[in-house]
Amino acid sequence: MKYYIIAGEASGDLHGSNLIKEIKLNDTKAELRAWGGDLMEAQGAKIIKHYKDLAFMGFLEVLANLTTIIKNLNFCKKDILEFKPDVLILIDYPGFNLRIAEFAHENNIKVVYYISPQIWAWKQSRIHKIKKVVDLMLVILPFEKQFYEQFDYQVEFVGHPLLDAIENHQVQNENWKAQNKLNELPIIAILPGSRKQEISSMLPIMLEAGNKFEGYQKVIAAAPGQLASFYDTFVEGHKNVTIVKGDTYNVLNNASAAMVTSGTATLEAALFKVPEVVCYKGNELSYQIAKKLVKIKYISLVNLIMDRVVVTELIQKELTVNNIVAELKKVLVSDKRALMLKDFDALTTKLGGRGASKNAADQIQKFLT
Repeated sequence: MKYYIIAGEASGDLHGSNLIKEIKLNDTKAELRAWGGDLMEAQGAKIIKHYKDLAFMGFLEVLANLTTIIKNLNFCKKDILEFKPDVLILIDYPGFNLRIAEFAHENNIKVVYYISPQIWAWKQSRIHKIKKVVDLMLVILPFEKQFYEQFDYQVEFVGHPLLDAIENHQVQNENWKAQNKLNELPIIAILPGSRKQEISSMLPIMLEAGNKFEGYQKVIAAAPGQLASFYDTFVEGHKNVTIVKGDTYNVLNNASAAMVTSGTATLEAALFKVPEVVCYKGNELSYQIAKKLVKIKYISLVNLIMDRVVVTELIQKELTVNNIVAELKKVLVSDKRALMLKDFDALTTKLGGRGASKNAADQIQKFLT
């Protein structure tokens, strides 16, 4: 069969690659065309657009790039019609993907949505469009199934694909440190996000906080979609800082603690059992607009899934060097570290067992046959 897959971010590329691997096991003649990244390409998908050219965050940033977004939408629609897929598989990235889902529905193309848009956080009105244009919704967070049932929409909970991705990760030994020219000091991981805009906002303050921990080496987990040289200007003048590109899991696997920009990485750090401080600072106007629209108590997936504060979230004005340092000290040496690690175990259990990617591929196959 012919599959057209759209992922617009680094996390979508990861989950898309694992899904493609399982789809090919079910369908050895699968023809895969996609918007995604290097990981999806490595699994055999023909990449039409790379996600690094698609990521715009914040209301103002979307407005500033509206012409590019419209061009991408028009190109995508044309490409789908020319490819004539048996199914369109959408991975998160709702602003773009829901418009494409509507187009596909109008053209009698089956639509599967893997990793639900976070409409439980904001824009709940999107449920009406989803019910109309999405034929099969596959969700990865345990509370999402109950959320959709409120609207009389049946979805399938397949488990969280990060459990598979982390379990499949090949843990490297101490040679990893030597290969990356790291010393034997314990590591504080710095995960400043994947987009240039958020990296530029988050990394300077994270590095300044890291300077206060002289007994640790700081390792920046550089996003695979960014050039390593992009990080160099931020690192200049800071001591004992190493940039490791496209290898976040090995960085986390060797870290004692982490500063993490809000997003999928907060959950990844938790599943690697790395005590963390969650950080977020964006355009103030975009933040104030979002604050009025968003209907959730927390910004980190860890706290959302557990429905309570497990990791400290430092947002906007609360994101100061002194606050980061104070929280990092707690998760490195105090009783808070042990409590957080215990909560991370409970989080892992709550997410269900392994096999999310296989479950999703099986559901897709069942739907198509």
